[in-house]
Amino acid sequence: MTSSELKYYVERAGKESYFFSRKTMQFFGDRMSNYGVRGPYQIVNNMGETVPVMELYRRKAVKHGLTSSVYFNAVYWNREFLK
Repeated sequence: MTSSELKYYVERAGKESYFFSRKTMQFFGDRMSNYGVRGPYQIVNNMGETVPVMELYRRKAVKHGLTSSVYFNAVYWNREFLK
C-alpha cells in the first residue's frame, strides 16, 4: 500500500480529515512524497485492545525534527494511539 492509497481510505471513511489537509502538511513542512507505509501490524492501543494497523512513517525529518510514525486502524481507518 502506498501513502496515497492510505490517504484515500482514511478520507473516504471520514476519519482524521485534518491530518492530510494541505494546511496541516504545509505547517509542518511535509509532503505526501515524504511518507511511506508499512504493515499491517498488530499493536496494543491505548485502550488495551490489539488492533491491526498500517504505519505511516516519515522518510526524512521535517520542521522541528518531527520523525515520528502515525498508526491507522487497518479496518476502520481511524488513528490509533500506542500505550
